[in-house]
Amino acid sequence: MNKTLLPIRLVFVALCAAAGWLVCYTITAWDGYRGRAIFIGLSIGVLVVLVDILLKGFSLRGLSAVTFGIGVGALIAHLIGSSPLLEMGDRENIYLVRLGLFIILPYLCAVIALRGKDEFNLVIPYVRFVPHEVETPLVVVDTSALIDGRIARVCQTGFLGAALVIPRFVLRELQGVADSADLVKQARGRRGLDVLNALRKLKHLDLRINESEARPGEVDAKLVFLAQAMKAKLLTTDYNLAKLAEFHGVPWLNLHTLAQALRPEILVGETLEVELVKPGKEEGQAVGYLEDGSMVVVNAGRAVLGQRVAVEIISVLPTAGGKMIFANRTDGNGAG
Repeated sequence: MNKTLLPIRLVFVALCAAAGWLVCYTITAWDGYRGRAIFIGLSIGVLVVLVDILLKGFSLRGLSAVTFGIGVGALIAHLIGSSPLLEMGDRENIYLVRLGLFIILPYLCAVIALRGKDEFNLVIPYVRFVPHEVETPLVVVDTSALIDGRIARVCQTGFLGAALVIPRFVLRELQGVADSADLVKQARGRRGLDVLNALRKLKHLDLRINESEARPGEVDAKLVFLAQAMKAKLLTTDYNLAKLAEFHGVPWLNLHTLAQALRPEILVGETLEVELVKPGKEEGQAVGYLEDGSMVVVNAGRAVLGQRVAVEIISVLPTAGGKMIFANRTDGNGAG
């Protein structure tokens, strides 16, 4: 039971019992039945609380739908009951028919309205009930994902169709990193703040700041607990945090994994351009890098070091950090 609602319910039950006791002062004939009156008031309070508990999860939007359905049902029952169809006949039968209409039609309309509460904008074009209960996918973002920076570019493309949730304690941690005396940490923290500002400028992005402190403990534990409570995914580049989330059954997203999945497939015989930035280990070799970080070792490339050259792939070697690609220059000077 909710800790906030519990004292309210207890006070309500106590007030109902007190009301039963006070009724005896108003009605003198009941003066000898104070105990019974208190019991009746207490029972009414408990019954109301039980009804409240049974209605758990029944939202204001659901109440609006039920009210709308009852209103429509009552209107239809009134129109049928006052129509010429029921003007002639036995008065008792007409009364029973009208009573049945006023009981059955509001019930049926209320049930139909409750089932189709997401379609009010089709029934009444100028009245739309905001679908608060329609579950929006949520993604809780941690500090490492903001510092990484790639999240802003991913969101700009529109591929991420979820609402980003940034807890307040993550913002405090990010601010602490930006205020660090260590220049490297300071630069990382400021980049995270720049990424956050870039996310706020994206009009199509649903960005939410969560004020909940979750529970006392480390930031990683708070993030996992919050994602678990909100039924959200966790976006991070921290391997240890990802494994902690996996242990607790929280789905996680890793930008490194996404980057690896988006790496183009390099096949032997393909031609591409690469800028040679440093000498290779073997004589005459030079090294360049593709946009995804894959290393390209070009034979006879040292002579054109610092230039962007066309090369032909001769072999691809998978490594733990990605792919190592060996290539020859396509200008005829790439002998293996």
